[in-house]
Formats: sequence, structure tokens, C-alpha cells
Amino acid sequence: MTYRRAAIPALAGGLLLTALLWWAGASVNALHLAGTTEVLGGRAAAELEYWLTPWSYDAPASLRFNAEATDGAGDAAVTDGTRYLSLYTTSMQIRFSALFAVFVPGALLLVRRLPPVRGRVTAALLAVWAWGLVAGMLAATVSAPWSIASRGHGSYRFLPQLAGSSSSGQQITVFAALVAAAATILAARITVKGAGPLPLRQVPARAARLAATVGTAVVALSLLVLSYQPVAASIQTVSLSGRMLAEPGEFLRTWLLLGGWAGPAGAPLGDWLLYRVADALLLAVVWWSLRKLPVLLAPATVPAMAAGAVCATVIGLLARQLLQMALTGADSGMRWGLVQLSGGLGGGVPAALTWGLVAGLLTALTLRLAGGAAADDATAPALPDPPATAPAPPTALPDRSAG
Repeated sequence: MTYRRAAIPALAGGLLLTALLWWAGASVNALHLAGTTEVLGGRAAAELEYWLTPWSYDAPASLRFNAEATDGAGDAAVTDGTRYLSLYTTSMQIRFSALFAVFVPGALLLVRRLPPVRGRVTAALLAVWAWGLVAGMLAATVSAPWSIASRGHGSYRFLPQLAGSSSSGQQITVFAALVAAAATILAARITVKGAGPLPLRQVPARAARLAATVGTAVVALSLLVLSYQPVAASIQTVSLSGRMLAEPGEFLRTWLLLGGWAGPAGAPLGDWLLYRVADALLLAVVWWSLRKLPVLLAPATVPAMAAGAVCATVIGLLARQLLQMALTGADSGMRWGLVQLSGGLGGGVPAALTWGLVAGLLTALTLRLAGGAAADDATAPALPDPPATAPAPPTALPDRSAG
């Protein structure tokens, strides 16, 4: 698929994702209208406000209150309050600009290397959906320093605040990214119409399985080793000298841990094993995706494998979180509403980006080393089979017997 064909769907998806999150942020004030609490319930309305606030251009109530409280305290105080409000506005401008700037190149790469033709539509949809979550997380992270500074205490626990900003607003991004991904793939299906079928790559099965196992082992290191409660507590309590970087524990936990688990002490073994099924599901999704990526990508370049591994890890996280939602809802007898059960959706994307990149790079390297020349041939463009032609009749030799 050419860049020209892939650019149109990527731009359309980026614009739609930006517009959807802007509209979601602008809807925060609707939750404060009279009667909203009676319709949605107080807990659900508060949860939705928590989801939408990170994408709202309206400054938080605490920031507006501080700015208004300085109005009668002199020109200097008024100027400081205005500056804090302008810092918040700048952070939101950077957030939406970064959202568009990150989503479009990633979607362009995915749509071009994973065109939504027959046999690849579902994979392309899931990959672009996952990349929308990564774009939302990176946009929140890039704009976080301005947002933190607007609160007036940017140097206090900077890294924990940065970690919190990186993980904020992901619940609503899950739904907005799904809509944007569907629109992107639909546009890509239109632009790719008329193109010939794209055959699947021939990758040695043993090399593909070995590469997928190596990549999955990297993800398992975070999910099974670093996320074990004693190890996670050690990471959480890491401290460094300095002021702004003195408490990196929360930041490291956000960017390195894909989950959290402990032993079955104090809980029935059956329930404990049932919740571990969600962890096994994440690893199964990652392994299967890494196994199929070299076959589906056209061609399986290192950037495409890295981006695909990140998307596979994010999709595995979503599958794990959906299963945990179902288990929690069944255990609680649906005492919680759907909004409360969905509070964990979209979590862990920073760690998925970190370990997905490492897994993708190691998968590509292992595939190249284990597959040898066969793996190199698998990444080359498939050539059409030569047309079947009847063999030419033998040429008759001249008769030299006469004369």
C-alpha cells in the first residue's frame, strides 16, 4: 500500500480521534447540570467527570478558585493567577496537538504495513485501536509538565505527578480510539479498493514460534516478575537524591509494571487461579500476535514489528482488563454499575509501550537470526507466479543426408 493511499485514512482517523476527545472534554460541564445526578447516579457522574476532566479545556475548580482569589490582592497576584490559567490552556493545546501528531504517523505505518485487505481487516482494526490508546497516553505525558506547573507546585513530587498524568483519561480514550480506528479502517478499505490481493508471507514456523516466545518472555518479565507484590513494593520505594527526581518509584511502577498480583494467602485457591487466567490471557494474546505479525506485515520491517508488538501488548492488556471486569462483576453480584467496573480500562499503557517496544525489537532480531535466509525471503515482496505455458515443440533439425 502506497503512502498516498495510507495517508488519507490516517489523517481522517487522527482528526476524528482529536475531535472526539475534545468533545468529551467539553462535556464535563453537562455533568454539573441539574438532574444529571438523578439520571446517572452520584457515583457514576463523579466517575465520568474523572474520566473526562483530563481532556477538558476548562481549568479545574481549584485552579479557577485560586486565580479568582488573587483578584483583590494587587497586580502581581492577578498576574500570577492569569499565568497559571494560561499555563493550563497551553498544556491542553499541547495535548491535543501531540495527540494528532502521534496518532497519524503510527496509523500511517500500520495501515501501510498492515493494509485492511482480505485476511488482515481485523488485525488492522485492533492495531489502530491500540495505537489510539498509545497516542492518548503519550499526548497526556508530553503536556504534563505544563499542566503540573499550572497548579503552582511543579517541583513538588514531580515524577509521581507525571506518572499520574500519563495514566489519566485513558478510560474515555479506549472508546474514542475504537471509533477512530473503525473510521480509519473504513477509509483505508475505500482507498485500497481496486488493489490486488496481498498474499500472506511464508515464514518458517520454527523461527516464528521462537521469535514469538522470546518477545512474550519480555512481557512476562513485567507481568509475572516485576508485578509480584514484594518486587513491585521494592520498585515503588526507590528513591534518588535531588529535589524533582527524588521519588521515582511511582513513575517506575507506571512505566514498568503491567499488573500486580500476590500469593493466594487469605483467598480461596480456586478464585486466585481464576484471576490468574486473565494474566495467562494477556500472554496468550501477545504470543499469538507476535507469531502472526511476520506473516501479516508487508513487509515485516523492524519499525513495523516494534509498532505491532506495542499494539499486541495493549490489546492483551485490554483483553485482560475485560476478563477481570467480568470476574469482578460476577463476584460482586453486579452491585457496581458498568461505569465503575470500567474504571480500570486503559490502564498500563505506559508499561505496554515500554515492554512492547523491547519485545518487538527482540522478536525481529530473533526472527532474522533464527530464520536466516528464509526469513529474509519472507520479508521480500511476493512475486507473482509465472504464467503456465505449454512447452515449445522441439525444433526439427535439417536433413543433411541428401547431398
